[in-house]
Amino acid sequence: MKIKFLGAARTVTGSCYILETAGHRFAIDCGMHQGNAEIEKRNWDVDLYEPEKIEFFLITHAHIDHSGLLPRLVQKGFRGPIYATSPTADLLRILLLDSAHIQEMEAQWKSRKRLRFGEKRVGPLYTQRDAQAVFPLLKTVSYDKPFEPFSGLKVNFSDAGHILGAAFLELWLKENGAPAKIVFSGDIGRPEQLLMEDPGIVGEADYLFLESTYGNRDHKNEKDSLNELAEAVAYSYKSREKMVIPAFAVERTQEMMYCLYLLSRDGRLPKDMPIYLDSPLAIQATEIFRRNAAFLDEETQELIKKGQDPLHLPQLRTTPTTEESMAINTSEGPAIILSASGMADAGRIRHHLRHNLWREGASIVFVGFQAQGTTGRKIIDGAKRVRILNEQVAVKARIFTIGGFSAHAGQSQLLEWLSHFRNGNLEVFLVHGEYEAQQVLAERIRERFGYKVIIPEYLEETLLKIGEEIQRVEFPEKAAPRIDWAYLIGDLEVRLAQLRQRQPQLEAKPWVEQTEVRDRILELNRDLMETISEI
Repeated sequence: MKIKFLGAARTVTGSCYILETAGHRFAIDCGMHQGNAEIEKRNWDVDLYEPEKIEFFLITHAHIDHSGLLPRLVQKGFRGPIYATSPTADLLRILLLDSAHIQEMEAQWKSRKRLRFGEKRVGPLYTQRDAQAVFPLLKTVSYDKPFEPFSGLKVNFSDAGHILGAAFLELWLKENGAPAKIVFSGDIGRPEQLLMEDPGIVGEADYLFLESTYGNRDHKNEKDSLNELAEAVAYSYKSREKMVIPAFAVERTQEMMYCLYLLSRDGRLPKDMPIYLDSPLAIQATEIFRRNAAFLDEETQELIKKGQDPLHLPQLRTTPTTEESMAINTSEGPAIILSASGMADAGRIRHHLRHNLWREGASIVFVGFQAQGTTGRKIIDGAKRVRILNEQVAVKARIFTIGGFSAHAGQSQLLEWLSHFRNGNLEVFLVHGEYEAQQVLAERIRERFGYKVIIPEYLEETLLKIGEEIQRVEFPEKAAPRIDWAYLIGDLEVRLAQLRQRQPQLEAKPWVEQTEVRDRILELNRDLMETISEI
């Protein structure tokens, strides 16, 4: 069997693994790459996937970093079935349309900017029509009911406890008569997470592809995290400022609503502090959670039976329209704003950060993983100012980072999940994590279990044969092309020399024109100083 790593290899986004076995070619997940501009360029280069040659997809869950390139692959020729649980299929129908809308809006914005410079307009990565073309291909499967996509391959979806409908995958196959079992963890949930069941367990495999998002650390416990959330509420309420929570629309928003319900029940949430659910997508997702209550944990189902709704509060206000969203930032007094995106790189959250990040007394509460290159990551890493909607915004608000609300298992929880495997010859591939975290987790796995651990690189191809050494082919120059810093810095020095040569012409210009050139150079200097300070 050959496996090609087309995403979530030494990164946490873009999950996609293409498998070739017994004359068949299929894929696990189809995630969008998220991060800085260079990482997101990968979304456009889908010829690598050879979409028309993929027979089917197995989707572990609906998060965009695991599903968001499906419309692009369909646009480029994929026509096979897409297997997912019923709740995942429901969530994909809203998440992919929302993602397509964002792609269209960003293309419009870029096109207007390019046209003003006399350049050609650009198209979106994919459209809402492309997203809708995905939906007829969705084929729903049930937890713990194995099926055969083709003769010689059996697949089972088991509850991963991550988000509604999330699964880890067990694959049994034969190649040249030799049986093998492969497990893909998807994203493993945090035990004791609100709303979700605990992750299921699996006891045997020959190869495990294990997520490692928090491979180098554990989360705060649930009680401490709830206390810290209460502290953030009290801080902004006392300062009469806003509390802004960038939250993923699916699962994280619903868990935060549940947490606010718990604070209200305990008398730690002021009754006159409005809560704005400011994400049309999150509003729709919350209704899907309600419709799929049978998939939620027993504690939540018991509350529902008693007539209580942990996803609702008396002061909760939904703001589906743009006008309602804009009105939040003109309102007086403290409020809690739950808005997407969770990494603060798209959607309405950018406007709320632009209005509140610079305010002393406001609080920004991060409750999920922030990938490298995202606005959220820059803020929690201590940036003094960040660029939001083409404007530099100072970071003066109090920043809370509460890892205990993560939907991902922490290091100890990953190791505990791994401890249920009973065979000593298991080989582990660490995926869906940043390299530094993966190195730490790899060492812990070797120390505790003695398993062989591999950390694949982006675009790597791996050949698996039972009882034989794993064969790996890497493409480092394609995965991370070398940057010629000597050339870039030298070119900058050439431009500076040209500016010095033209100083007499500058001084000969009218004074008003000189001030305009001066201001442009000062702006360039500021940008350069910020870049240097970040190195």
